[in-house]
Amino acid sequence: MIAGCTNPLPHPPEAERILVIRLGAVGDVVRTLPAVATLRGAYPYAQLSWLVEPPSASLLRTQPWIDEVIVFPRPEISAALSRLRLAGLCRGLRQVAGGLRARRFDLVVDFHAILKSGLLARASGAPERVSYARPFAREGAERFATHHAELAPRRMSRFARNQSLVRFLGVEDPPPPHPLVVEEGVRQRAHAALGEGPAPVALHPGTSDATAHKRWTRDGYAALARELLEGEGIPSVVTCGPARDDRAFAQAVVDASGGAARLAPETRGLPELAGLLSHCRLYVSGDTGPLHVASLVGTPVVQLLGPTDPVENAPYPETPSRTVRFDVGCNPCRRGCAAATCMGVIAPGDVAAAARSLLAGAGGRC
Repeated sequence: MIAGCTNPLPHPPEAERILVIRLGAVGDVVRTLPAVATLRGAYPYAQLSWLVEPPSASLLRTQPWIDEVIVFPRPEISAALSRLRLAGLCRGLRQVAGGLRARRFDLVVDFHAILKSGLLARASGAPERVSYARPFAREGAERFATHHAELAPRRMSRFARNQSLVRFLGVEDPPPPHPLVVEEGVRQRAHAALGEGPAPVALHPGTSDATAHKRWTRDGYAALARELLEGEGIPSVVTCGPARDDRAFAQAVVDASGGAARLAPETRGLPELAGLLSHCRLYVSGDTGPLHVASLVGTPVVQLLGPTDPVENAPYPETPSRTVRFDVGCNPCRRGCAAATCMGVIAPGDVAAAARSLLAGAGGRC
């Protein structure tokens, strides 16, 4: 069965002011960009706003086709809730709701489809509120939408799911090939920071603190870097997130690589990371948000999967990719485990073979 919407509207609804809701996490926000870029193409003259949490806001602000980024103040609201400061909590929520209502949105497209996003959609006062039907809508979010997209099959990639919600609106246009725009100044600074020489392969060994079970091994990444340098003459740079243990893990990979890899130039946020990855000829990592950033700027990716669902978390289909994964009998799973057997069975040779197949068609980046 082809993934898609089974009950599309006959034509896109009229709208001059559109609110998109996808609050977090970073990887999910990034995977919503192609669908929203398609939406923008169908409504070229509408005011397009995006409600998002702080970690992804800087990246969305660099996209010239997004008119406004509205930041949902999750840290402040969470702090007020945890400290039982009910007056501050209510004041913060009223400010958010009032700000949304004041913009007089005609249409809300809720890609997040949880209770919080549904309440925010309803609070906007928009007469047309579009989201998913169950089971893609969770926590009762469907009660706050006026239109519900029914999707099939139940298992599909996040990219396909998001694109199907746009198709529900009667928009049949395909997503753009590279929907993540990198500002030219950011690209130039990233190129200068990388220095002279051939475009490197980017390795991203870390994950969020809560998903350490998705990490491949230090020795695996180090062996891959050596194999790519010795066999292909291509050096590697190792990227990392802001967490201290993430940087320590990246440094450990560099130390174990015997000079085949170095730490990537430091990036201060997602826009700078996108600029850096746009100059790399290949990106290798586990199931991470930066992997999807790389694919949306057109950098081929090798995705290393263990506990992660390979269908739901497939890379962006418009960018060349390979997925390295082995079935060990208990994966995919939601919670992972300390043993992480499904990641440990991935051999450097398997990853190198996937990398070589992509490098053979990489062409122009040098």
